[in-house]
Amino acid sequence: MKQIIQSYKTGEMALEEVPRPQVTRGTVLVETAVSVISAGTEKMLVDLARKSLLGKARARPDLVRKVVATARREGLVNTLQKVRSKLDTPIPLGYACAGIVRETGDETEGLHPGDPVACGGAGYANHAHWNVVPRNLCVKIPRPGNGRNGDPVSFEEAAFTTVGAIALQGVRQAALTLGESVAVIGLGLIGQLAVQLCKACGCRVLGADLDPAKIELALKLGADAAVTSGDLERTALAFTRGIGVDAVLVTASSRDSSCMQIAGEISRLKGRVVVVGQVGMEIPRDDYYRKELDVRLSLSYGPGRYDEQYEERGHDYPLPYVRWTEQRNMQAFLELVAAGRVDVRPLVTHRFSFEESLQAYRMILGGTEPYLGVVLRYATLPEPRRIPVSAAREPQKESTLGIGVIGAGSFARGVLLPALKRHPRARFVGVATARGMNARAVAEQFGFAWCTENPGEILADDAVKAVVVATRHNLHGPLVLDALRAGKHVFVEKPLCLNAEELAAIRKTWQDLSRDTPPVLMTGFNRRFSPLAERLRNTLAGRSTPLVLSYRVNAGFVPRDSWVQDPVEGGGRILGEVCHFVDLLRFLVGAPVRTVQAACVHTDDVRHTGRDSVAVTLTYEDGSLGTVLYHALGSPDCPKERLEAAADGKVLVLDDYRNLEVYGGSRNVGGRGKQDKGFQREMEAFMGAVLDGGPPPIPVEEIFETTRVTFAIHEALNSGRTVSLEEGEEEGVLQGCPTLPADDS
Repeated sequence: MKQIIQSYKTGEMALEEVPRPQVTRGTVLVETAVSVISAGTEKMLVDLARKSLLGKARARPDLVRKVVATARREGLVNTLQKVRSKLDTPIPLGYACAGIVRETGDETEGLHPGDPVACGGAGYANHAHWNVVPRNLCVKIPRPGNGRNGDPVSFEEAAFTTVGAIALQGVRQAALTLGESVAVIGLGLIGQLAVQLCKACGCRVLGADLDPAKIELALKLGADAAVTSGDLERTALAFTRGIGVDAVLVTASSRDSSCMQIAGEISRLKGRVVVVGQVGMEIPRDDYYRKELDVRLSLSYGPGRYDEQYEERGHDYPLPYVRWTEQRNMQAFLELVAAGRVDVRPLVTHRFSFEESLQAYRMILGGTEPYLGVVLRYATLPEPRRIPVSAAREPQKESTLGIGVIGAGSFARGVLLPALKRHPRARFVGVATARGMNARAVAEQFGFAWCTENPGEILADDAVKAVVVATRHNLHGPLVLDALRAGKHVFVEKPLCLNAEELAAIRKTWQDLSRDTPPVLMTGFNRRFSPLAERLRNTLAGRSTPLVLSYRVNAGFVPRDSWVQDPVEGGGRILGEVCHFVDLLRFLVGAPVRTVQAACVHTDDVRHTGRDSVAVTLTYEDGSLGTVLYHALGSPDCPKERLEAAADGKVLVLDDYRNLEVYGGSRNVGGRGKQDKGFQREMEAFMGAVLDGGPPPIPVEEIFETTRVTFAIHEALNSGRTVSLEEGEEEGVLQGCPTLPADDS
């Protein structure tokens, strides 16, 4: 399929051939018929992307602060690598479209293949032939109402639904009542819709804009009066018989605060000012204070916007308590269109075929002619399953390893793939991601021969000898199984899987395959490959006493609505990250875990998840003792990880993989330097094991054991007792991450 994408680094825009996105839980696949270019919002994004690096920094000081904090924590080199990866990630354009549902995922009740729908959401309702859209960002196109004489709502009209929902939410924030007077400042696309919505509420509407053509259009669409901005104050007094308007909707786009100033001047005592557009917010205190004005901001399409639980996971707000969500706003707007109460057809000034879309953007950015509603129309095209991107970097040889990658999020792009690319014997064959645009960008960035939306293409290609799995956590176990059964070597980013059933299936499959030539199965437990971790282990080699280990992790806060916290999709942070530290302690001790104890914090603070701050105690078969104190309540200014190890009269301190000190022996054996958590050496070990043979870099039974330990941590938290790893496996109690109640602590 084709999609409009823009480089965040250079600002260049292109209509690219990319793989079709994949349907996931709670989403539907929509074949796009029409999309709307929201000139104001999209022009802002395009202008930001076209700025120099310094210009971007000035425009987004919040991101600069994050970069500085990352550099302090992880070092300049690692931070620059992450920044470059972010800049190389393309931007999808568009957030409003309409089309036909062609495929549905699980948990999409009410939507079926063949349903005509309107879709919204940046990153979802893109300018693309195909889009995968979450359930709560889709609404069915209704049957026509009596007000349209039975005419159906066209895809072109329905494509305005998202923009209409933005206008509708602003009107709702104004809390209008029948007969009130309303001023709409800014008669662009949203302003023209707001005029009609205010009239539908039974209000008298006064519009204002700098453009005479927009003023004339507003009058045709029902405004009782419309004037240039310079005449607004005088007209508003006459319009309201000297009282002032009851409410003002600011739908303009302006860097200065002039709109807010005039809004205060024309408002009545105790009036309402609702900010819908992006304008300066320096509010003149005198007018607003003396009139005791109520200033409200409108949240895009409505309640649910920017809430991952609502938008991505489909958790709706109960209607009796939240009457108008963004989806219900979208549906209400469409019903007004179907009833003939709102007419979007006069707003369309330009129509382009999708293949001419870059011409449309040139018109908008160049300002070569007046425009308002710009729509793109799509034709059905044949869909290739595999998109050639570049020629292979070299012919296939036995000395190189053909690699296929499934999933390529920020961690894979910023860490795993750069490490693999530096290996002289790595040959990138194909990459598959859930979002086709990302697959194309990653393929071009790292030199893959082709990209696809279908992981099966990766597994079926004979040129792919090793598969890297870097998807969200819920797909790790099934993809590892599929890759092993397809005869591939597998590197899977942690965790290996999320439940005991998947672990048992992987273990059996690997053992069956190991009777012949065993494949390499490796999980991304990179810390054991850190040079300082290896020095620590070597320093303790030949010890005569048990080892006592204490690992403190200042993990940082992850919101409850992050996919990582979702028990189904992410499995939580114990399975997803604590496994790192369990593995490192196992590597240092060199003996199996015997028992597991755990406790977590208890808090009424709804921002925090109790199991994000956990103390774990592990005993080992050789008598050693290890603790992991993992918490999300600390300051990011503190180094993330600190490990202390004691044995044979020595204490070794590993400080955030930058420094290793030994007390009771040679001091400072590691030296202070840049942080090295072992990512490069991890990938070199995997490549070497596949190409040159020899034992696996991490004994596979240790990978299975570490996974079982993380399951046992949850079991210990659930039961409050000590869990024996051997007994737990025999009794089948180590089931993985439980479904936790929302107030779990």
